[in-house]
Amino acid sequence: MKAPPATGRRVLLFAGAVLALALAVLASIAFGSHPTSLGDVVAVLSGTADPNLVTVVESRYPRTALGILAGLCLAVAGTLMQGVTRNPLADPGLLGITAGASAAVVTSIAFLGAAGQGGAVWWALPGALLAGLVVHVIGSAGGGGGVARLVLAGAVVTAVLSAYVQAATLSLPRVFDSYRYWVVGALGGRDFPVLWSVLPLAVAGLVLAVLLAPGLNTLALGDQSAAALGASPALMRAGGLLAAILLSTAATAAVGPIAFVGLAVPHIARAMSGVDMRAQIAFSAVVGPALLLLADVAGRIVLQPQELMVGVITAFIGAPALLLAVRRMRGTS
Repeated sequence: MKAPPATGRRVLLFAGAVLALALAVLASIAFGSHPTSLGDVVAVLSGTADPNLVTVVESRYPRTALGILAGLCLAVAGTLMQGVTRNPLADPGLLGITAGASAAVVTSIAFLGAAGQGGAVWWALPGALLAGLVVHVIGSAGGGGGVARLVLAGAVVTAVLSAYVQAATLSLPRVFDSYRYWVVGALGGRDFPVLWSVLPLAVAGLVLAVLLAPGLNTLALGDQSAAALGASPALMRAGGLLAAILLSTAATAAVGPIAFVGLAVPHIARAMSGVDMRAQIAFSAVVGPALLLLADVAGRIVLQPQELMVGVITAFIGAPALLLAVRRMRGTS
């Protein structure tokens, strides 16, 4: 039986996205501040390269794996946020995740002696998770659970934690010196233990998102229509937000706050996949890592032998995406 045109187009687009991700992974391993080529990568994989070349290429494996994980988590979390809140400008920062991670990192540096990007990871993880859960509890207190209440709770928690971060970094120069390297967001300087530490949260969030995707489709019809179809809007919304919290926490703790991936990628995925939340999650899980890895490769190449952190590159990429999203909202309002 021949597939409908829309389905065939979606399959072709998904295959193209997978190919783009494969090329991004290859580029992430092959290119960097130290000049290498695709032939060098093949030599390393075949075991015929010299030890120095092996060391250079293998040093890129952790940042490539973290780029895949962080890009997937941020993109899927953004898709969930925009679907649950029905707000095309929603992103993981709306839940206070970034502010919670930042506050925990500042606290660890100021009072607990943590230092460097590696030490910050272990403190960012509980800080981001706790902030997200606090926002969810405040937003759903009293049985309200409305989108507006959740957004207000996220804004309040973010404002309070951001004020604390600014006060600490401005008062303590030592804290600012360590914190400024983490807050930009980068894939370098981290090893596989960081990946293993956040992987359970990422897997749990992704599994929950996939399981809830059919029910989340009904939320687009409105709460009354969703309830008439047998779904529980409050339960679906809570589950979607919990999945977004888990995914955002994993990404932010591992690589720091990276802007615009959770905002821009859902729009790209929606344009490629249509309104079905299941397809949007699938496309986001592929497009997000590809975009983040390509941004990281660009940051390594543009200022050779220096490196530009990936958070800076994604900000340059995401700003036009934000403007396009706003224009699209104005045109459809």
